[in-house]
Amino acid sequence: MEVATVGKDGEKLRTAVEVELYYPLVTTKQLLLDAQKGGYAIGAFNVENMEMVQAVVAAAEELQSPVILQTTPSTVKYADLAYFYANVKTAAEKASVPIVMHLDHGNSFELAMQALRTGYTSIMIDGSHESFEDNIKVSKAVEDACHPSGVCVEAELGKVGGKEDDLDGGDDNPYPDPREAIEIVEKKGVDSLAVAIGTAHGVYKGTPKVDVERLSEIQKVVSIPLVLHGTSGVPDEVVKECIRRGICKVNYATDLRIAFSKGVNEVLHDAPDTIDPKKYNSKGRDEVKKYVMDIVSRMEVSLR
Repeated sequence: MEVATVGKDGEKLRTAVEVELYYPLVTTKQLLLDAQKGGYAIGAFNVENMEMVQAVVAAAEELQSPVILQTTPSTVKYADLAYFYANVKTAAEKASVPIVMHLDHGNSFELAMQALRTGYTSIMIDGSHESFEDNIKVSKAVEDACHPSGVCVEAELGKVGGKEDDLDGGDDNPYPDPREAIEIVEKKGVDSLAVAIGTAHGVYKGTPKVDVERLSEIQKVVSIPLVLHGTSGVPDEVVKECIRRGICKVNYATDLRIAFSKGVNEVLHDAPDTIDPKKYNSKGRDEVKKYVMDIVSRMEVSLR
């Protein structure tokens, strides 16, 4: 796999506006447009504590690849937007690669605005649980609020299934109509679009049935970068095929949780009397870094 390097300070992927407004973070705008042009995808990883932030950034540094760090509504409810922003900002200040701070599955206009004010540089507004018309309405409102400051907005077409934390997408969701993609992009003015093509959140009960042909149909009618959610557990070749058919951002969450828990459990299994959180958390951090490096290498989810 080719992994392109970036300049030591990562500036070649930052616009002058980004440097002034968001330094040391960047937005997804140029990253995803470059990925779309080059036929690759950027990895987006959900982080839930300081150690996971450190692990993902360390992996990106070693691979010299840009990376997107994400938090969900349940994660920020647990520890607040500002805590996670501070963790990621601190990591970005010490990193040599471009780093994005993204709100994943923002479930309300109010939460999206809180993330914007906190300093997040990319925001997803998930109106997929609303009617198609209301989805367009709330997405457009978020876009109108974010774009003046250069913050990118991701919307969702269809509804990604599965259940994880407070996010319940159901188990039997129809695939989206490609014609709706045209309407949702034209009316929303969003920067990227998550498409529901058979993936799901959480742990799969069987092999996911990903409709790559529908993905191609959607890719043909919209010009903005497309996003794949629920990638944890999807077979490697399916993910690669999705990237070949237009996916520019690939989300991973469940597998990072599994990796972190594996490391913690190994320490406590071998030494159940361990009381120093640093000892088992550091092992969890090591496992997350190992996973991220492995998935980036296997999936070609990186910058060429």
